[in-house]
Amino acid sequence: MGRMKQLSMSRKERQRLEVFGRVKRDEITLVRAAEWLKLSERQARRIYQRFLKDKDAGLVHRLRGRASNRRLSEGMRKRIVARHQERYADFGPTHACEKLAEEGLFLSADTLTRLLKEAGVWTRLRRVRKHRSRRERRACFGEMVQMDGSPHDWFEGRGPKCVLMDLVDDATGRTHAKFFAEETTRAAFESFGEWIALHGVPRSVYVDRDSIYRSDRPPTLEEELAGEVPLTQFGRAMKELDVVLIKAHSPQAKGRVERKNRTMQDRLVKEMRLAGVHTMQAANIFLRDIFLPDMNARQIVPARQKTDAHRPLAKGVNLAEVLCFEEGRTVGQDWCVRYENRWFQVDVAHEAMQLAGHPVTVRELLDGTIQLLRGQTRLLYRELTEAPKPIKVKRPIVNNKVSKPTAKQRPPAF
Repeated sequence: MGRMKQLSMSRKERQRLEVFGRVKRDEITLVRAAEWLKLSERQARRIYQRFLKDKDAGLVHRLRGRASNRRLSEGMRKRIVARHQERYADFGPTHACEKLAEEGLFLSADTLTRLLKEAGVWTRLRRVRKHRSRRERRACFGEMVQMDGSPHDWFEGRGPKCVLMDLVDDATGRTHAKFFAEETTRAAFESFGEWIALHGVPRSVYVDRDSIYRSDRPPTLEEELAGEVPLTQFGRAMKELDVVLIKAHSPQAKGRVERKNRTMQDRLVKEMRLAGVHTMQAANIFLRDIFLPDMNARQIVPARQKTDAHRPLAKGVNLAEVLCFEEGRTVGQDWCVRYENRWFQVDVAHEAMQLAGHPVTVRELLDGTIQLLRGQTRLLYRELTEAPKPIKVKRPIVNNKVSKPTAKQRPPAF
């Protein structure tokens, strides 16, 4: 006797077998069976006739075991895998599919993953992560901007190492970024200034606890009496712009910009590789004109509220005179001010202010312009080409020599 052939059925097919079995035994009508199976009467009748003719096998889907009509040809499958390994082996599935589509090879990320697994070339990095509570996005665009610097070998050895200053809106994920040689206060000022030029002044900015944003110096007596904390140059600028400076206690706290940095280190590096970008100047042009517009179009999410929380600059505020460096100095007795080993002679027009020995503020703009201020008054000055010579004060001549009388000058003795 031959072996009985096994027939595998899905749950839906087993359900149909049970219901149509009842119809065959006259337990229920075909109309009731159609209601139970959520089929039209016509479809139920057609399936039941096939069941009577082919028995249980008549309920199995007729495409079972056959290749899909949409299945990629064997040649196309091999071509996709070969092209992936040749150029996009270290790309994520979604990113790789986007680049393959640009070459006319259209497929989904799941299909690509399946093809790579079948070919034995699929690898996946798994990260063990701690449990953390999710923080809801802010409701409005401009309510909070996260900012961070990401040092990385962005050009994969083809160019100098540099830092990407990344700004991400918390509500929408809109991103602005720019490359700098290092993560410095100047880089933070330039990046934040460009965001303001594009969108306006945000309500708050979320940063890490780098020395750019957090000062470790002890408070002065005035700060201690006023209950204020010492501010860095960036912190002072945010105070003048009325922007709340929030300092995170962990990288995970500012997760949106951290995740964006990982995306950049993955996608941007590979896109610049394909575009042949290997200088910081070319990278910034590529970011501004190609990469950021495309990424923002793909990844921006709508804010919960349509209100734009950005503010325009207050009337009379010069942004260049806020995003700058300010240092306190004392005017010398020769009316000169020393700053960064440079000497500035205060003009005689301010003689009535009696500035010698009094404090002034030296302001250096990002373009190198120097301003001297006494309170809100901007002082006129000229820069000296060399250090002023010290003033020589002529000492008064004092005769402190002891005079001894001669024998003739002595009075006679009695």
